[in-house]
Amino acid sequence: MIVFDASTLILTAKIEVLDSFLGASKLKAAIPTGVEKECCGVQKSFDALVIEKAVQEGRIRVVEVNDKKLLGKVRADFSLGRGEAEAIALAVAVRARIVGIDDKNGINACKLLGIPFTTAIGILLRMREKGLLTLSDALRKLQALGNFGRYKKSIMEDARKRLEISA
Repeated sequence: MIVFDASTLILTAKIEVLDSFLGASKLKAAIPTGVEKECCGVQKSFDALVIEKAVQEGRIRVVEVNDKKLLGKVRADFSLGRGEAEAIALAVAVRARIVGIDDKNGINACKLLGIPFTTAIGILLRMREKGLLTLSDALRKLQALGNFGRYKKSIMEDARKRLEISA
């Protein structure tokens, strides 16, 4: 199972790779209720509608985090927002294979807890490796990630080089 945090879910929806990623992935996808509210609760933007549709179609399962003690500890120990903490707590509870997370503190928490993680850029790179995107599409989507996300220049440059090497 892959558990998504709101940041990665929103970014992959914004660059229009979420649907194809979910379709090609052998992993089931899940999000905690807090992430669903964060993504779909108020605003009905394009990305919110894409995510909402995936939930309605059952391609993303919404799961309540029941271990409130773990949730509180993860949130406090790593200075995380509710959505990030819920995603990590859910990943621990369901023994997820990977967490989709782009939040720096969330990534650090995954590293310290030994939880495998990926980012929206990681998903984009993997989709290119698997031949699900052409090089030009992948580069265009990487540029869009640069516009929507808060990535360091060095991360963007490294991703671009990796895309071009895989060509």
